[in-house]
Amino acid sequence: MATKTKVAFRIRLIAGVVIFVALVLIGRLYFLQIVHGSDYRRQAESQYVKQSTNQIDRGAIYFTGKDGTRISAATISSGYVVVINPKLLTNPEDTYVSLQKYIPELDKEMFLKKAQVEGSVYQEVAQQVVSETGDNISKLKLPGVQVLGSHWRYYPGQALAAQTIGFLGYAKDGNTLAGRYGLERFYDSALSRADGGLYVNFFADLFTNIRSQLSPDTTEPGADVITSLEPSVQQFLEGTLKKYSDDWQADTIGAIIMDPKTGAIIAMASRPGFDLNNFKNADPEYFANPLVERVYEFGSTMKAITMAAGIDSGAVTAKTTYNDKGYIILDGARINNHDLKGRGVVPMQEVLNQSLNTGVSFIVAKMGTQKFAEYLKRFGITEETGIDVPNEASPLISNLTSPRAVEYATASFGQGIAITPIAMTRALATLANGGVVPGPHIAAELQYGGGITKKLGWSPPRRAITSESTEEVTRMLVAVVDDALKGGAIKMRDYTIAAKTGTAQIARPDARGYYTDRYLHSFFGYFPAYDSKFLVFFFAVNPKGAKYASETWTEPFMKTTHFLINYYSIPPDRAPTGE
Repeated sequence: MATKTKVAFRIRLIAGVVIFVALVLIGRLYFLQIVHGSDYRRQAESQYVKQSTNQIDRGAIYFTGKDGTRISAATISSGYVVVINPKLLTNPEDTYVSLQKYIPELDKEMFLKKAQVEGSVYQEVAQQVVSETGDNISKLKLPGVQVLGSHWRYYPGQALAAQTIGFLGYAKDGNTLAGRYGLERFYDSALSRADGGLYVNFFADLFTNIRSQLSPDTTEPGADVITSLEPSVQQFLEGTLKKYSDDWQADTIGAIIMDPKTGAIIAMASRPGFDLNNFKNADPEYFANPLVERVYEFGSTMKAITMAAGIDSGAVTAKTTYNDKGYIILDGARINNHDLKGRGVVPMQEVLNQSLNTGVSFIVAKMGTQKFAEYLKRFGITEETGIDVPNEASPLISNLTSPRAVEYATASFGQGIAITPIAMTRALATLANGGVVPGPHIAAELQYGGGITKKLGWSPPRRAITSESTEEVTRMLVAVVDDALKGGAIKMRDYTIAAKTGTAQIARPDARGYYTDRYLHSFFGYFPAYDSKFLVFFFAVNPKGAKYASETWTEPFMKTTHFLINYYSIPPDRAPTGE
């Protein structure tokens, strides 16, 4: 009996070992063929094709479709680089003619100059040559000409979300390729592959504590970056900005579409832009992202924040009235309404409907200047957002430490303090998020080989005002759309939309004061108003031909609203009667 037990044990032990070894082999094959199959294929190709001296091995960046599909925003493309050895060229002129038949854009002056470099044996004359062209040139067997295998960064969307994606370019030393601008730079260390290796220690990264803000040096290399950018929405938004640019010739235009509940950026665009695959021929001034890297005085869109602060503090309600004389005097300075007119005794609703500077100044006086400054801090106005693109600009808010009441009054209608468009979007999204400040972000997760992902952590949510206060402000902003904006002509029968325009004078860069004929137009709105899926923010610097934002941005905003409602099949939130 004991012998049979021992035999059975040995059989089970041997079977267990066999199964274990089989599982290890299967896992190894999966790891080699699936996880790193493309890397090994690339190495295999190098056995047959000589490689150029500058190879790229880098993770991809993906858009995310509304159905969760991943669409490439930045990837690696394969082909050839054409190289000449000046010492072996027998006739540079004839060689150029032969190559130019297959590479029409080959510059003759450049080619002949490189062909005459003394002592050199390696001069690149054409990069990013497609496989078919490279194969044809190789068949010519031209003396002194080599066709070498190459890989390069490729952006399938070309100019789509250019400032947000960024690009791969040479660092200041002129020798090292690194992420330049946008996500390429912010996530450079994550996108970079380990030097010469196919393996990364993603387990060490996966189980590290997630910090509230991800900095570029807190993650292991070898990842793909999965973003919340939706390509169809991005394309629609960029088309909208192009039409606006054609209509109004603004100096700078930008827009953000955000999920206010999560802070995820669905689309982010600005003009002028550039082609990521041809950035060398673009104006470097366009590389920076004005939505993050520049600050502006946004004008009356700030009035929604001031109203929310006044209501939450108990200083006013929607039914509170004041006597509007059309102007007030503070610290010897005169503050006027935009049209210099007074309305007499009016409720707070009219402060938003008619965008009255005296009305929000009244709210600040009732609150007290320090309490008002405290609320702006709660909304994040006084700090950077921590969004995951580089070079975020700090707000210019020194007026909020002034002993003079006039500085706080002007801040209440968006003059005298300057913040980034993303900071303004975050503050306004708080109204659409029940009073909780969201953490704006573009990347959602990092994905490593084998389908292993790391969810990214962001600023923990913090409450700025109560949900009751946001609901009251939202009702007021819905009334702005239903009754005041374009005389109520844009009201949607089946959907509630909360929105507000903003028109601000532009400060002179070389002197005190403001231009009298240049304005910044802004517009924000969220919908469905009481359970918001999207917040949309537009701005334009110095549009020509119209003074007020309601003239330039109302139509683009409503077209964007209709597009998003239809594209995402958002159900109506109004009663069938339209009430």
